[in-house]
Amino acid sequence: MADPQIKWRKIKNDLFKGLVVFLSLLATLPLLLILFYILRQGFSSINWSFLTNLPKPVGESGGGISNAIVGTLIIVGTAAVMAIPLGVLAGIYLNEQRNSKVARYCDLAIDVLQGIPSIVIGIIIYEWVVRTMGGFSAFSGSAALALMMLPFIAKTTQETLKLVPNHLKEASLALGVPYYKTVLKVIVPAGLSGILSGAILGIARVIGETAPLLFTAFGNPFMSTELSKPMSSLPLVIFNYATSPYEDWHQLAWGASLILILIVLTLNMITKFIESRWKIQF
Repeated sequence: MADPQIKWRKIKNDLFKGLVVFLSLLATLPLLLILFYILRQGFSSINWSFLTNLPKPVGESGGGISNAIVGTLIIVGTAAVMAIPLGVLAGIYLNEQRNSKVARYCDLAIDVLQGIPSIVIGIIIYEWVVRTMGGFSAFSGSAALALMMLPFIAKTTQETLKLVPNHLKEASLALGVPYYKTVLKVIVPAGLSGILSGAILGIARVIGETAPLLFTAFGNPFMSTELSKPMSSLPLVIFNYATSPYEDWHQLAWGASLILILIVLTLNMITKFIESRWKIQF
């Protein structure tokens, strides 16, 4: 006959596991409801013409968001080119020189920068870039998004490289490998999956930002690929269409919202795939 104390402990264990599962499902319920509502509202708007046509003038039905899709890819892609190399280098420095006074100050500055609201970033880039260039531009929008991505990528790189065993570095240096080659060919490759995941999550973090782009890229109803000119993007289209008084524009905003959500979900799934499949075992 089983010990009553052991039986009671198993009952408490099962109750606790059930409570954890219930609370986990409860935490994911708002996300599922949001996804379901956006899918229901936006799915009817998505078709080939919606993805390939330009917006129609006020009063005309139809139109698409091709300029916003292309603009989002250009603005976010340019921001990634600006932020990822600098963020990775900053993360490497913070990890390798973690005990130095300069690294501690840089770490504090990155933490503060990560907490600055996006609209404040937009105002800063407006003063630094937009007024300097004499007008709104896609480049200024990319600069704002890059400034938001930078601390996230730097911290992710730093925390990833902290997990790399120190004996790998010691073994490389003991074999006479120069320090810079040890960092570039031993330490960084060992944490490459985490660095790539952080970079992709950084892109997903800023791809839906609207406030900085209102002060920088501004938007453009036409197809534009020049970084020196105003450029449309999915967050700007959603903001402008959702606040308009026209019902057909509201429907286009739901469709653009669904496209943006699908892009973010795809980026997150790519991150999970990299973390699960491309992982070096120490």
